[in-house]
Amino acid sequence: MFVGNLPSEATEDTVQELFAEFGTVRSIHLVTDVFSGRCKGFGFVEMEGHEARAAIAGLDGKTFGGKSLKVRYEDPRASKKGRRR
Repeated sequence: MFVGNLPSEATEDTVQELFAEFGTVRSIHLVTDVFSGRCKGFGFVEMEGHEARAAIAGLDGKTFGGKSLKVRYEDPRASKKGRRR
């Protein structure tokens, strides 16, 4: 799943806690700034299908760290053929 609008203070541990309410989190990858190491505001969380759907329903639009989360299904490894840049 794509998770957007994360606060810069977000860590893998805090995101893990947030999503664990809906099931087992397989993996988390937050995109971080090279220099500061802080979250750039988005990342990816991997969960089982039914748990991921529950997390999307429960967390999309929820306030976390003062920001309204955007949680959508997206596979970061999916082919992007045909997309314009």
